[in-house]
Amino acid sequence: MNSPGWTSAEQPVVATVTALARELADPIRLTVLQLLAHEGPHGMTQLADVLGVTPARLGNHLAKLRQAGLVAGEQAGRHVTYRLKDPAVTAVLDALADYAGGALPLPSPAAPPERLCYDHAAGRLGVALLDHLLAEGALRREADSDVLAPGPAAGAVLARFGVEVAEVAGSRRKLATSCLDRTLRRPHLGGALGHAILARLRADGVVAVDADGRTLTLGPEAARLAELLPGLSPGA
Repeated sequence: MNSPGWTSAEQPVVATVTALARELADPIRLTVLQLLAHEGPHGMTQLADVLGVTPARLGNHLAKLRQAGLVAGEQAGRHVTYRLKDPAVTAVLDALADYAGGALPLPSPAAPPERLCYDHAAGRLGVALLDHLLAEGALRREADSDVLAPGPAAGAVLARFGVEVAEVAGSRRKLATSCLDRTLRRPHLGGALGHAILARLRADGVVAVDADGRTLTLGPEAARLAELLPGLSPGA
């Protein structure tokens, strides 16, 4: 049997390129890829809010991107976070922007204020805490649950925050939970550990609670956040 011709859709490279071009031709799917490439993983509701479309409409676009092998969804309890499946797509987007003579546009919503969720940090700080502790092996997810368990590096990582695992584990509350952030639509750190870390950050002057009792503000030692959470910019 003859191999597929260079112009045939059966030729693997041709099929891959044309499939990618088909997805990039849609403005919503193009912008989704841009957001995931340059701002990292997003939840569906977060993406829908940024794009100004309904979750139902966005769901159809995400399904097509998943079918095309461009994005992947990661389940965390009841929540799904989307990310680029292949980082090489970022280079393709950047090359297209260079070809067009400028950067592809991205929605730029104002950053929400840091705030409390009950007795733990929400917003970017709470999300960054959870991401960091999972990435560093201080916490691990339980299957199909919002409850988090200590990871192999829990003692060493939490010590940087001035928190002792044994003391927190002795609480009658769940040690740590994945709590959906109502603004960012991504999980932030809850449970006894979320409270303990926030209490230590407040005691150390890293953050403070505003007069309204709900908003978190930067304290005199806010620069420490860059050391504790490298992915979070205190002044952003």
